[in-house]
Amino acid sequence: MSIGGGILLIVIGLVLVLQVFPDIPHVDDVTLGWILLVVGVLAVALTLLMNQQRSRTTHVEERRYDDGRRY
Repeated sequence: MSIGGGILLIVIGLVLVLQVFPDIPHVDDVTLGWILLVVGVLAVALTLLMNQQRSRTTHVEERRYDDGRRY
């Protein structure tokens, strides 16, 4: 899930928590909204954390030739 997906979950969660739309039958809207809100925040935080770790990665290139030299 990317940052956009996390933000979408946050928005849907806030809509359900604030009860902008009428009730959904057989579902507790406020509880579902809080769950979606927390999952959205976690998704955004984990995406940012993984992108930060990816940017600190270094790559080393080693070339080997047939005569045994290394550069």
